[in-house]
Amino acid sequence: MRPGSHLDFHSPRNGHEKESATNFMRGLLRTLTYEHAFGRMACMIHLPDELALIEAAVDRFFAQPLPRDGSALASYLMRVQGMSDRLAVKSSQAAAAFAETDEYDDQGFVSPIHWIRMNCHLTGGAAADRVAVGRQLVKIPESHQSLLAGEIGFAHLAHTARTAAAIEESGTNRPFDELPLLEKARELPVGRFIDFCHHMRHAADPEGYVADEVAGVEARSLTIKTGEGGMVWLRGVLDPEGAAVVRTSLEPLAQRDGKEDERNRERRLGDALVELARRSLDNGLVVKRGSARPHLQVTTTLETLLQHCGAPAADLEFSLPISAKAVERLACDCNVTRILLGADSAVIDVGRSKRVITPAQSKGLRVRDKGCRFPGCDRTATYTSGHHLVHWIKGGSTDLPNLVLLCHRHHWMVHEGNWQLVKTDDEKILAIPPQLDLYRLLGRGPGVDAVM
Repeated sequence: MRPGSHLDFHSPRNGHEKESATNFMRGLLRTLTYEHAFGRMACMIHLPDELALIEAAVDRFFAQPLPRDGSALASYLMRVQGMSDRLAVKSSQAAAAFAETDEYDDQGFVSPIHWIRMNCHLTGGAAADRVAVGRQLVKIPESHQSLLAGEIGFAHLAHTARTAAAIEESGTNRPFDELPLLEKARELPVGRFIDFCHHMRHAADPEGYVADEVAGVEARSLTIKTGEGGMVWLRGVLDPEGAAVVRTSLEPLAQRDGKEDERNRERRLGDALVELARRSLDNGLVVKRGSARPHLQVTTTLETLLQHCGAPAADLEFSLPISAKAVERLACDCNVTRILLGADSAVIDVGRSKRVITPAQSKGLRVRDKGCRFPGCDRTATYTSGHHLVHWIKGGSTDLPNLVLLCHRHHWMVHEGNWQLVKTDDEKILAIPPQLDLYRLLGRGPGVDAVM
């Protein structure tokens, strides 16, 4: 019996016809019941009917030619990307729901992200973005609606979700407010929006931000492997500050040497790396023809420098924002320029650049210390920088008795690693490892038992 078919009935004239009609109706009802049940079963088997319609529409869409006019192509690109972003949100909801199941484990995968990465043909970061967006979507409803309206893209939404998750997991118990992020997402391109997300994370949880930086430093790696034909392959991972140091050192050496220099940027960077290493071996200096030694450029507020609560991170040229702890270390031996800004961020006044440790003091330190003063370190003075035993931010003087030379690793350990250096009466340096904070360790929320 198919929908829309027609049957004619007539009244039975005798008992035999009445029995036949009754049997016919019973059979018809059984047929209708079977067809109804089969239809429901078909709906259960083919749940994603909408997906089939979308797939068919996509097939028809791909068969259409592209617009030829520039303005038409611009509109076309924006509409296609908007649809892609909306579908990515739906995919994220499915990814988050999938992550709550054990299906990935049943299929022999390590994690839900591993399954999504392998079966949906995504990178690990993209798969993690999907899960993060799906899990945080209910907490960022305004950002979700802005994406559906085409005001922001999926990349904005993903970084908003990751920021919300990071603040939630920080344990600071601060409520997450998406509106400042949404305002910046509508205004900024994705690259600059990522920096703003870092600033917001630092303001909400500076200690957690430092912990992430520490993990990044610990994850540094470089692989040098000889391949076929004698070529050597370099593959590595650097934290933001380490990458900025490398890039800042390479940039002056990677400039074109006039109009006749036809090397592409990748070739010039490769040549710059070799030249940097060669000059370091020769005399430890990194200079371009006729130029001064390059420096890291850090832009920070006074609140960040003083490590006030709620202060944003500091901007590091060529890299991601860095923590107040990293700024404190870099500020040990640097040039400081005071810039006053108005309420509308307009520059009101720029003071002279002042060297914290003078060139004369640097020479005196090199003669006196001859290398890193951290106990047991044999790094020569070439690989060191000046360190304030009592930082000038905290009132320490910039004179030789308050200064020592430290190599990069031990300088980092003193600031981000929370080691302490103490000078004894006989001018020896003692290194005190990080102390266990029992009060912070025993702190716990309501209803949580103490663990001893």
